[in-house]
Amino acid sequence: MSKRTITLTNRPPVSVCEDAWPVIASADDEWFEGEFEFQANRKTRWFIRARQHDDGRAIVYGGYSHVTHWRNESNQHARHGVTLPAGSDTAAVCEAIREVCQSLANDPQCPDDGRWETLANRCQAGMPAEEID
Repeated sequence: MSKRTITLTNRPPVSVCEDAWPVIASADDEWFEGEFEFQANRKTRWFIRARQHDDGRAIVYGGYSHVTHWRNESNQHARHGVTLPAGSDTAAVCEAIREVCQSLANDPQCPDDGRWETLANRCQAGMPAEEID
């Protein structure tokens, strides 16, 4: 069983068993300077994930990292996340995705050029479809 530690906003991290908390939706983006990533002096990554336990509890979390080898720049990292109680439905998870993306967009370590809005939309689009009559 593989464990994952997830950083949350305004509370201690949580540790979960990945098998019991599968990813139900995610979105990622990356940028690197140059033609090939392995040659890049700058790399930037953005991600948002939603995991849900069988009992309906959910964890939504995201992160940003900018790694640079330029002397006049510093590395930047940001992590935010929230937990949702048992019985959480798709609408609550979608709201949490927006909340976490907005929190990251507002983090001074995490410059935003509209990328978090795009990632929120992509992550929500990847949610399991609801059946309606």
